Amino acid sequence: MSDFDLDGYFARIGYGGPTDASLATLKALHAAHPRAIPFENIDALMGVSVGLDLASLQDKIFRQGRGGYCFEHNLIFMHALDALGFTVGGLAARVVWGQPEDAVTARSHMLLRIELGGRTYIADVGFGGLTLTAPLLLEPGLEQQTPHETFRLVETGDQFRLQASIGEEWRTLYRFDLSQAYEVDYRVASHFLSTHPSSHFLSTLVAALALPDRRYALRNNRLSTHHAGGRSEQREIATAAELADVLENQLAIVIPDRAAFEAKLREKRIVET
Repeated sequence: MSDFDLDGYFARIGYGGPTDASLATLKALHAAHPRAIPFENIDALMGVSVGLDLASLQDKIFRQGRGGYCFEHNLIFMHALDALGFTVGGLAARVVWGQPEDAVTARSHMLLRIELGGRTYIADVGFGGLTLTAPLLLEPGLEQQTPHETFRLVETGDQFRLQASIGEEWRTLYRFDLSQAYEVDYRVASHFLSTHPSSHFLSTLVAALALPDRRYALRNNRLSTHHAGGRSEQREIATAAELADVLENQLAIVIPDRAAFEAKLREKRIVET
């Protein structure tokens, strides 16, 4: 990871805080990353290969000013933490958001494990509209407030469930264990998610950004704005041009070829033709 452009990463997330391998630094970076780099699956939707090697990640996220999905976000974050001297490794999770908690899904999501000061933390800057905005101590049952929602980890055997407090209900995002995952594991999962006809990323536009006072979460042409304090509002977007404007202006997403993107939105019936 010696070729990682740490200055480029700091510039991309607008960071000028501490750089020691401390909890304060981890928290500051974890807050800054999802505030600056949007979650988006435009490449997969457009049929463009998603590269997870370091050169591809840095070119897309730093030089092109793009966002990405979980593997891109968390790999870049892992490279940055490693460059700063953190003890960090990758984990893999089974997403059950919107499904029964015991659903058997693929290990299609990436998160991070960090060992710091004799304690274990998890970090995840790439879960779309419910991306963590702070690391969580790996302590089952402890309710942990982040700059946005309250989260907790529930231990079941050798697995953990990450849950968010939504309204008055605890809802599970995903299940994971502490088995280390590697880049090759993520490449296999990413290839499936970005190319297989059954992957929702080929038919559904997903985007999100976590600002200090609100979250934006977009699914196809429906934009949800979740404000600090609990108030939420939804907006239906009628045209491809309007949807592209929302992505660029509200979610800070760079669209590589806007004309082709708008045509794809109509082709996929994400907006009315």
